[in-house]
Amino acid sequence: MTDFRILSDSVLASPQISIEDLSAAKAEGVTLIVNNRPDGEDPTAVQGEAIAAAAEQIGLSYCAIPIGHSGFSEVQVDEMVRVLAEAKGKVLAYCRSGTRSTLLWALAQAKSGAAPDEIARAAMAAGYDISPVRPMLDMFAAR
Repeated sequence: MTDFRILSDSVLASPQISIEDLSAAKAEGVTLIVNNRPDGEDPTAVQGEAIAAAAEQIGLSYCAIPIGHSGFSEVQVDEMVRVLAEAKGKVLAYCRSGTRSTLLWALAQAKSGAAPDEIARAAMAAGYDISPVRPMLDMFAAR
């Protein structure tokens, strides 16, 4: 059962996805899957390699920008900025609950010039609280 949440016209966030969720994502216009979950974090979850192979079989692109519990680096934010800028359709980012994916999206948006208050409203509408990274958003927005 999918739990895709709309962050913007082109980005969705989701808790851990299954192989079956890929067809539903494609039907919603998703062309790129972004895995923000480190492999092995939950050995019972479908690992990135299996998601990547299944995505490729149905014509979806895949990339991994794993976010561990230690937090976010600017390298990861820059990679998300690049991936979102180069995407040729909708992007579905996932992790355990969708929170890390949403926080990384929020940081990428701020670094790309979006207003932190607008980012926060979009995340909240999708059911996610970005307050843990709000100081970083404000820092990126001020640059």
